[in-house]
Amino acid sequence: MKQLKAISVFILCTVLLTGCEREIMEWEERPEDQQITTAELPLELEEKIARYEALKTYTDYILGVGIILDLYMNDELYRNIVNENFDEVTVGYAMKHAAMVNAEGEINFQPIDDFVALTNEAGVDIYGHTLVWHANQNASYLNSLIAPTVIPGSSGSNALDLSGLQDGSFTGWGKNNPGDGITIVEGEGLAGGEAIELIASSGSANAWDLQLATPAIPVVAGNEYEVSFYIRSDQPGQGRVSFVGLENNYPWKDWLGTGSQTEAFETTSQWQQVKFTVNDFTAETFAMNLDLGYIPGVTYYIDVDSFSVVDLDAETEVVNLIGNSDFEAGNLDGWNGWGNSSTRAVSAEGEGYDSGYAMVLTNPTEAQLWEAQQLYTFDEPLEAGTEYTISFFIKADSPATIQFQLQNPEYAADYSGPIEVGTTWSQVVRTITPTTDDRNKFVFDFGQTATTLYIDDVVVTSGEVATGTGPVIIEMSEEEKAEVIGEAMEYWITEMVSRYTDEVTGWDVVNEPMREGGSLRDGNVTDPASDDFYWVKYLGKDYAVTAFKLAREHAEPSDVLFINDYNLEASMAKLDGLIEYVNYIESQGATVDGIGTQMHVTLNTSRENIVEMFQKLAATGKMIKISELDVRLGTASPTMDQLIAQADMYQFILDSFSEIVPAAQQYGVTIWNVSDNPQEHEYWLPDESPNLWNADYERKPAYKGVADGLAGRDVSEDFTGDLEF
Repeated sequence: MKQLKAISVFILCTVLLTGCEREIMEWEERPEDQQITTAELPLELEEKIARYEALKTYTDYILGVGIILDLYMNDELYRNIVNENFDEVTVGYAMKHAAMVNAEGEINFQPIDDFVALTNEAGVDIYGHTLVWHANQNASYLNSLIAPTVIPGSSGSNALDLSGLQDGSFTGWGKNNPGDGITIVEGEGLAGGEAIELIASSGSANAWDLQLATPAIPVVAGNEYEVSFYIRSDQPGQGRVSFVGLENNYPWKDWLGTGSQTEAFETTSQWQQVKFTVNDFTAETFAMNLDLGYIPGVTYYIDVDSFSVVDLDAETEVVNLIGNSDFEAGNLDGWNGWGNSSTRAVSAEGEGYDSGYAMVLTNPTEAQLWEAQQLYTFDEPLEAGTEYTISFFIKADSPATIQFQLQNPEYAADYSGPIEVGTTWSQVVRTITPTTDDRNKFVFDFGQTATTLYIDDVVVTSGEVATGTGPVIIEMSEEEKAEVIGEAMEYWITEMVSRYTDEVTGWDVVNEPMREGGSLRDGNVTDPASDDFYWVKYLGKDYAVTAFKLAREHAEPSDVLFINDYNLEASMAKLDGLIEYVNYIESQGATVDGIGTQMHVTLNTSRENIVEMFQKLAATGKMIKISELDVRLGTASPTMDQLIAQADMYQFILDSFSEIVPAAQQYGVTIWNVSDNPQEHEYWLPDESPNLWNADYERKPAYKGVADGLAGRDVSEDFTGDLEF
C-alpha cells in the first residue's frame, strides 16, 4: 500500500493548469517540516463514516439487531449487513405465537428451523422474542379453547309442553315414582338455568323406582320425531326412556350416539345429550317415562330448556328466498362481495351454528359499514309493501357491528339499522318492508369492525321464521378457563424453548406486562385487536411466575431470561411498577435474570429521564438490555441537522448505558431494524427514518454515533485523514 505524504504534486499540477499568462510560479522544494500533509485536511463526515469498522468490533457486550425474517432469508445485501455488524439477531414477528401457531394449535417450526440453519452458518446467535405477550397472538385459536359450548336448539317447534316444568307446578307431568324427590331447581341447568332434579332413594333398584312421566304429545302418524335432552348426575348413574303409545314401549336405543343400542345409558358429572328418534306410534299421542332408578342414591339433573320433541317430517311453511342459506354444500354459490380488502370463505366443517358449515366474512381494517359487503341476488324482486322476516345465526371473533339492506340495481336500499354481534352464536330476527318493488338484492354490510364473522342459516321470507327452542350456551367456569389457557401456555413455552435451546441464548419470556401508570395489565380492554390475547386475564398475576418457571425448566442454564417493556424512560411510574413486579415474581419462586428496556425514543426524549432510568435499572442488580433501540425523527426525509442530532441521541444513550450500568450487568444492546428502507417499516414506524442505514443501505451519521457510543470515544479521532489507494 502506497501513501501520498505531501500535496506538492497537487499544487504543481494546479499551477500548470491554471497559471496566470503573465506570471509563472517557480517550483521550489520546501523543507519537510513545512510540508502540508493530508492529515491536516478536514475529512468530510461521509468519508469518516465510511472508514468505520463493523459495529460489533467496538464493544465487548452483545450487540444485536431486530430483523425481518423474509429479508434476512432472501436479501443477500441485508443479510450481509446483519452478519457483519451484529452478534445477535431478534426476529421482529416470525417467532411469535400468531406467526407460528395455526388454527388447531399446532406449531409450524419450519420457517424458524430454516432461519436457524442460516444463522448457524454465519455464526450469529438468536434472541427469542417473545414467549408471553398480549399482542401478536393467535387469539382466534386461544379464544376457541375457552369459547362457550353452543348447543343448537331444535330445528322446529317443540311438541313437548314444558310449561309445567317452567312454572314448577309439574302440571301435566306425572311423578309416578318420586324416589327421594323430583323438583325444579334454579342454577343447575346447562347455562345456569332451570333443571329437573331427580334423586334416587337409598333402596332404589329398578329403572322405574325413580320415574317422571311427560304429558301426552300429539303426533302425526308416519312422521318421525326426534327426542333430545341433556342430563348429568352427581355420581355415575344409569337411565332409560320408556314409552306409552309405541309398538315397542321398552326399546333399546343408541341413546348417546355411540353407535351401539342398549337398554340404558350411562350418566356422569358432565353434561351429555340423550338424542334418539321414534316413529312406531299406535295412537294420536304418545308419552315418555324418564326411568332413573337403576342405582340408589344418585342425583340426576335434566336441563329444562334442552328438553324437546320435534316432528322431523313436519311440512315447511317457510319459503326461503335465499337458495344457498345453510352452506352445507360447502360453497358460497349465489353469494359474492367486495370492499376494504375483505375476504369471504366457507368455514371448516363443524364451525357452523349446527356443527356444519358457515359463511366466513373477514374485514381486516375499520371502515364504514358499507365499505365491505356480501350480497345475494334474488330470482325475483321483492314486493313493495310486504313485510319480510330476515333471520340468521351469527357470531364474531370480537364484538362487531353489522347491518343488512334490501337493495335495487341502482343501489337504493332499505336498511335494518345497526346490529350488534357478540362472540357466541345468536339468532338475529328482523322484519323489513321494501319501499319499492325493485329490491332484488340482500346485502350484509360489515366494514365497520375489523373482525371475522361467521354466518349461518340465512332466511328471507314473507312467512314466519321457525325459531325452535333456540341455542343453549354453556360458559366455562373461571377455573376451567384458567386450566385450559394454562395448558396452552405451557405447551407453547415448552415446545419453543426446548426446540431452540442450543441456538437461542436469551428470551423475552414476558413482554410488556405493565400499564403506563405502573399497574399490571389485567386484560380487561373494551376493543382488543384481532390478535390480542391477554394471558393475565385468565391466569392472574402469577402468569409471569409460571412463564419464567417453565422457561427456566427447559432453557440452558446459561440462557438469560428477560422481562421486557417500553416507555420506561418516559414514565418512572411504569419503571417502578415493572421493578416491583419483578420482585413479586421472584418472591413466588421464579427467577428473572434481566430487564429489557425497549427505548423507542425521539430527539425530544428527556435525557434526564434516560439517566434516571438506567440508574434505577442498575440498582436492581439484574442484567440490563436495551432491547429495541431506535430514534425517530418524524420524517422520512430528514435534514442534515436532524441526522446529526439523531446520531448524538444514539451516542448519548449508549454512553449512558456504559457509564451507569455496571459492566457485569450489561447484557447488551439491540438496534431495532437495520435501515430506513420501506420494506422494514410496513408495520413499524412507516414514513420514518429511525435507523443506522438509509433506505439505500448506506451508513447514516447515526452509524458513527452508535459506533462512538459503543467504543466510548470518538473513533474518528484516530483517523489520520491520509487517503489510501
